[in-house]
Amino acid sequence: MKIDIITCLPRLLDSFFAHSILQRAQVGGYVEVVVHDLRDYTADKHRRVDDYAFGGGAGMVMQIEPIARCIRSLQAERPYDEVIYMTPDGTRLNQQTTNALSLRQNLIILCGHYKGVDERVRELFITKEISIGDYVLSGGELAAAVLSDAIIRLLPGVLNDETSALTDSFQDNLLAPPVYTRPAEFEGHRVPDILLSGHEAKIDEWRHEQALERTRIRRPDLLD
Repeated sequence: MKIDIITCLPRLLDSFFAHSILQRAQVGGYVEVVVHDLRDYTADKHRRVDDYAFGGGAGMVMQIEPIARCIRSLQAERPYDEVIYMTPDGTRLNQQTTNALSLRQNLIILCGHYKGVDERVRELFITKEISIGDYVLSGGELAAAVLSDAIIRLLPGVLNDETSALTDSFQDNLLAPPVYTRPAEFEGHRVPDILLSGHEAKIDEWRHEQALERTRIRRPDLLD
């Protein structure tokens, strides 16, 4: 998989992809992540990528021309399955979306800034708009990083235990059950006996019951 991220603040993403699972995924050849500085695609001598909004009002708007140049330059190299715009008014990100995107080959992710992008960018280039929640960030970089992380960890071979992602919360519309590790007892609080029994079928049944109960209490909307 190849993920191209377009941003006017590329250094914000340097650390995020340089550690842990995301770094190993790149070193192992499971994914290639390239961050593109949008300012490299502007014709303005000051490298500006924003301007005042037509009609007035507070805030600046990202211009269409540098974005168009960047996206078209990338599309000239290879076909892309999706051109994604991270925006608060996009479709709420969920596990089903990341599952689907993990099956794609090439993705472009555009990070918004200021008051957003010129609407013509969305009309002409964007194929999918995604939000990570009902709140506004200073820019789309964190949202792009969240989306990339959620996708990359699903790629075969990225996690040491490939079944781990399949038992995460939301994979089956349930929250994950409680988990425990050593010591078996801490200050009078014991690990449930069933988990120490070695009876795999009964452990699976217990975990499913716990997942249902946790979901019923914390996220009953998932059961609807």
